[in-house]
Amino acid sequence: MQIEIFDALDSTNEEAKRRARAGETGPRWIRARVQSAGRGRRGRVWTSASGNLFCTGLYRLEAGPARAAQLSFAAALAAGDLAASVIDAALIKLKWPNDLLIGGRKAAGILLESGAHPAGGLWLAVGIGVNLARHPDDSERPATDFTVHGAQLAPEAALEILSARFEHWRQRWAADGFAPLRAAWLSRAHGLGERCTARLDGETVEGVFADLAEDGSLRLDLKDGTRRLISAGDVFFPGAGAP
Repeated sequence: MQIEIFDALDSTNEEAKRRARAGETGPRWIRARVQSAGRGRRGRVWTSASGNLFCTGLYRLEAGPARAAQLSFAAALAAGDLAASVIDAALIKLKWPNDLLIGGRKAAGILLESGAHPAGGLWLAVGIGVNLARHPDDSERPATDFTVHGAQLAPEAALEILSARFEHWRQRWAADGFAPLRAAWLSRAHGLGERCTARLDGETVEGVFADLAEDGSLRLDLKDGTRRLISAGDVFFPGAGAP
C-alpha cells in the first residue's frame, strides 16, 4: 500500500480528487500533517488539530456509485478496528452512517466522495479524520480523542493500521458483497433497538432504529407500525447530543 505524507494540504480529499482526475488509480493513501480546509459530511468544517490523523484513500473501482457508497461502512469498521487496537473494545461503537464513537463521544469522521475516472469506472476518495491527540470542545456533537482513554498513538502508526484494516474490509466486500460488512457493523452499532430522530431533507421522522438494510440504509420502525428506510440524513438519539 502506497502512503504519501504532506506537511500541509487544503484537504486530503481534495488532493485525492485532483490525483484521480489527472488519471491516478491508486490504491494510495494521502496524509497531511496540517489541513487548511478540512471538511466533514454535508459540508461541515472538520477541525484539523495538531497530532490528529487526516488521511484519504484513493481507489478506482468497477462499481456504480450506490455500491461504492457501501465502502463507507468499510471505513467505519476500519476506524473501529484502529480504536480497538489501543482502547477497550467495549467503549467503541459505530453510529449510522459512519461515525466512530468512544464512550458515546465522536472520535472520528468519514467522508466518501466519488466520480467518473478518466480510465473508466469510478474513482473513490475515502476521507477519514481521527482524533488521536486532541478533540474540539465546541463541536456539534460531544467529542473525544484517544488520549482521553489512555491511548497514545502517532499518526504514522495509526495510518498503517487504518489503511490495512480498510483494505481487509474492502477485499471482503469485493469477494463477498455487503453482507460481511453489514454483520460486522451491526455488532458495533450504536443505538440499535433504541428510539431516535432522523432529520432528512424537508422532514423529521421519529422511530426505532431496528436494523441495517441490505444496501446500508437505516431501517426505522415508526409508531404507526410502518417502516422507513433512511439512506441519507442525520440521526439523533436521546441524550446523545447533535450528530
